[in-house]
Amino acid sequence: MTARPPVPPFTREAAIEKVRKAEDGWNTRDPEKVALAYTEDSRWRNRAEFVTGRDEIVEFLRRKWTRELDYRLIKELWAFDGNRIAVRFAYESHDDSGNWYRSYGNENWEFDENGLMAVRHACINDLQIKETDRKYHWPLGRRPDDHPGLSDLGF
Repeated sequence: MTARPPVPPFTREAAIEKVRKAEDGWNTRDPEKVALAYTEDSRWRNRAEFVTGRDEIVEFLRRKWTRELDYRLIKELWAFDGNRIAVRFAYESHDDSGNWYRSYGNENWEFDENGLMAVRHACINDLQIKETDRKYHWPLGRRPDDHPGLSDLGF
């Protein structure tokens, strides 16, 4: 098993780094790459959907990013303790009809000793927005370091 630093127990700096690495991974929209951050038997609750294991994670993410086009995500550390991290996030995407959404949520994460996420619980709410109300305009991929975060944007 390859370690995926930072590993628990987390310091504040390590938790912030872990959150940014997760954000960067999801912004690739590459299901296979993202799934490697999770244990082989990782358990998720995402909204009302339950996912177990990397294969199901990959399928879930493929479906997600087929529906949620031009997806851009920002995550922010909320709290941490030992091997657990809580984050809040918001992402923007549009459907195939051009309707834009900003989705707000919270996640609770639990990591194994190698720094792989073993448990993920996500609660998410969607808000339809006008395209002119979008706040995430960076090129698809990693959010630039100088782009405002959630608190900076008032989210």
